[in-house]
Amino acid sequence: MTALPRGETPGSPATDDESVVADVSTPSPAEEAAAGTDEATEGAADDAAAEATDGAADGSSADDGTDSEPADDGGTAGGGDASADGDTAAAPVLSEAEAELAAQRELLERIEKRKAEKDGPIPAGTKLSGPAADLLAAVRAVESGEKPGAAFFDAPAPAAPRRTAPAPVRERDPEPVGADRGAAPEAVAAVAAVLASGGAPEGLAAPAAGTLGAHAADVLREDPWQLLALPGVGPEQADGFARALLGAECGPDDERRTDALIGWLLERAALQGHTALDSAEVRTALTGRSVSDPDAAVQHAVAEGVVLVFQDGAEDGAEEEAREEGPEAAETPAEDREAGPQEPVQVFLGLDRYALAEESLADGLARLVNAVEKDADWTAAAESAPSPSAAELIRTAAAHGLVAHTGGEAARAEPAALIAAASGLGLRALGTTHSADGARRLAEAVGDASAAVTPAGLLSGAEGPGRDEEGALAVDLLVVLDAPQLDVETGAMLVEALADGTRLVLSGDPGVLGSAGAGRVFADVLAARACPQVVSRTPDPGPIGELVSGIGIGELNQVAAPGREVVIVPVRDAGEAVHRTVQLVADSVPRAIGVPSSDTQVITVGHGGSAGTRALNEALKQRLNPGPGRFGGFDPGDRIAHVPAPGRTVPGVVVSADAEGLHLDCAGTPVVVPQERVEASVRHAWALSAHQAAGMRWPAVVVVLPGDAAQGLSRAWVYTAFGRGERHLSVVHGVDQALPRAVAQSPAQDRTTRLRTLLEASEG
Repeated sequence: MTALPRGETPGSPATDDESVVADVSTPSPAEEAAAGTDEATEGAADDAAAEATDGAADGSSADDGTDSEPADDGGTAGGGDASADGDTAAAPVLSEAEAELAAQRELLERIEKRKAEKDGPIPAGTKLSGPAADLLAAVRAVESGEKPGAAFFDAPAPAAPRRTAPAPVRERDPEPVGADRGAAPEAVAAVAAVLASGGAPEGLAAPAAGTLGAHAADVLREDPWQLLALPGVGPEQADGFARALLGAECGPDDERRTDALIGWLLERAALQGHTALDSAEVRTALTGRSVSDPDAAVQHAVAEGVVLVFQDGAEDGAEEEAREEGPEAAETPAEDREAGPQEPVQVFLGLDRYALAEESLADGLARLVNAVEKDADWTAAAESAPSPSAAELIRTAAAHGLVAHTGGEAARAEPAALIAAASGLGLRALGTTHSADGARRLAEAVGDASAAVTPAGLLSGAEGPGRDEEGALAVDLLVVLDAPQLDVETGAMLVEALADGTRLVLSGDPGVLGSAGAGRVFADVLAARACPQVVSRTPDPGPIGELVSGIGIGELNQVAAPGREVVIVPVRDAGEAVHRTVQLVADSVPRAIGVPSSDTQVITVGHGGSAGTRALNEALKQRLNPGPGRFGGFDPGDRIAHVPAPGRTVPGVVVSADAEGLHLDCAGTPVVVPQERVEASVRHAWALSAHQAAGMRWPAVVVVLPGDAAQGLSRAWVYTAFGRGERHLSVVHGVDQALPRAVAQSPAQDRTTRLRTLLEASEG
């Protein structure tokens, strides 16, 4: 493998003679494990949760966190909260997040109405099959007193039926965990009193009242471990709170504690993208939390409906015999115990919200596959397509209700051609992209400003054509670009909102980082081969395209860059990395490349550390827009990232501030962030993480790789970060062999999901 090109800082001589990248040697398994990162998080889940709330129980904040987390760049008058509610726009009465939640409620109401119109009542969960349906039946039996809590483990699961109809997205309040639902002041005061008696920060009172409801004080008094439901609270803090309230009654095997711990483990796993966890992992984690009988704890959580349980790989007869011997035996079929070691049956635990979303999504995709109708003659449109790959995509979409399309940045022109062709045939065609920047670029490619929206805007009704008289999206063809960024809950809501006969095209680059939310929708659809797949043959142009294409197949190649399209800037330590980054953005790139600082984006591995987004943003602000930070840490002209909801990053610029809140300009759209929400949802953004930058591009990008970033690198991370630049890429390189090693390692499926299994079962 050849090395990356060694280059000089644009417009200035090189000052470092050490080698930039050496040949890649074969990594050891330990090195592979150390270099891999989870797609949905850039730090430990504990750190992610800590950063997600103001005034965590231990008073600390994380060094690293997921990109969906709120900012901590300076304080604001009034303080922040743990709410995931969106910020208030200047013109609309409802915020974007509030409108989205309203749309979700409307969708759930429509689902309930549809169920009521059927011949008979359909109890919640009847669309589930196999172990999931068995579990729900067992839970109801336990709740009614018909069976003991362990009875579930004695009953075999029926075979999974073929899925042909849509199922509810989820049967729960769609508001995000930790959202402040406008709790009454008296409820907040009551919670504050309970928190104070247990030694917990009173700043958690409003989030607790919003999350646990009007009777939150009574809930916490009876079950102190419910404090774990709040973002940023860990088991140590919840245990301390429980000891203060319960005294001698508090013990490590308290069923209230074990139920809360299991829910907390699964919520933390969801931050890393998992929709389920192997039950063995859960039991191991419980043992590490001083639970003496993890098996009993899991059985109780299942019986209480805290979690759902699923199995993969068991034959019906063997599963029934194994269940007779208890939950541990359920993991190994009887013939395995008689005939010797074989692959064990995996037992997974999951939260209902993700289980129901995956079931609904699998059913909805199967419905779209089976409901397509011929509505026009696409022959002429395919013949006039701008490229062979675009023509193939048009022909495939004409004949199928569900299509998967893969390709790089240049391949985005092919879905644009499909949308234009469908519109020319009189069909209602629409594209969605992960970011507003992507929507702008797609609309320009289609030649129609109304042809592209974001999924959040489409679901909330703030963007797009709206709904028809039956409540379905008024589209005949929906193209979802940036499909790897689609989490399972958003995917389920989108598919459920499509009427029978609507064509759906999932398009994206399989090499980029995955969604900030739980699930791996695009990867699971591709792996299950649930629909025709069109692979683009359009290469990304130029030196950056050549470099990124090589990274996608595990090669860190040297590329010719006569116009300094790719430059490597070696550094010795994090301090030098920050210094050279500021020099590049403020001086070198504008002078040598002609790209102004305002169009140059810095991307680094994480938020914490000596060269993370916080340190870089502080240094870049001092150089590019110095000021006292009089608006909660911000000044007019500051580049910011607005996070209206977890996992969504909207770049913007600070305009002003007043009693109404912080005024932003987000790509021409005025946004007003209430004062109490600034700290939780706005951060400086001269520097972003690769997860935040996914789905967006800039004329020039500076990727910063300090020495302490080595553990955070993966092929997907490098591929995503290096591909954000359109004209120029500078790499501030201080990780030595970690970069080629990360690129060379084969990407692994590091998210545990069930969608692929469900899709494959629906075809059987």
